[in-house]
Amino acid sequence: MKTMNKFLTVLAALLVFVGCNVKAKENNMESNNNNAKKVLVAYFSFSGTTKGYAERIAKIAGANLFEIQAAQPYTDADVDWTNDNSRVNQEMKTNPDSRPAIAKKVDNLKDYDVAFLGFPIWWYIEPNIINTFFETQDFKGKTIVPFFTSYSSGRGKTDEHLHKSINYEVNWKPAVRLNSKSDSELKAWIEESEK
Repeated sequence: MKTMNKFLTVLAALLVFVGCNVKAKENNMESNNNNAKKVLVAYFSFSGTTKGYAERIAKIAGANLFEIQAAQPYTDADVDWTNDNSRVNQEMKTNPDSRPAIAKKVDNLKDYDVAFLGFPIWWYIEPNIINTFFETQDFKGKTIVPFFTSYSSGRGKTDEHLHKSINYEVNWKPAVRLNSKSDSELKAWIEESEK
């Protein structure tokens, strides 16, 4: 009988210990889930190149995807940089402070901690529609990670130009050109950018 009582006492103590340990692990996992950052990938793309990278980033990061669309969609003639009268030449060169209207805003932007923002490079900076996107929404306190696509252009004055659109506190990351990045390179860049 004494042996049975000792056995039951040890068993009860063991069950209490295991139960507490499981609860501690559950609390730790819950805490880690609460600390997980909610990520948005917003992008503007005319040719589809930037869209492709945005989709890859969203998949790797487990992020939501949002396409920035012009209220008046761009046509092939609109983006003909060889025509001085084309829409993009008017927006980027003739009237560089223009702000093309966007079709819609991100409904729940306040819920996100990190916003990856993709675009092509036009005249060594982001298209002006990106500035519209920034100036019509509240990114206060968020980490903003700009990325761009371009066949040959670097970021030029993109960072400087982007920063002028937000006059409040955000955590800016430098704009990065993503052409030819592998999924493993993208993953490493995403993880570093989310810090």
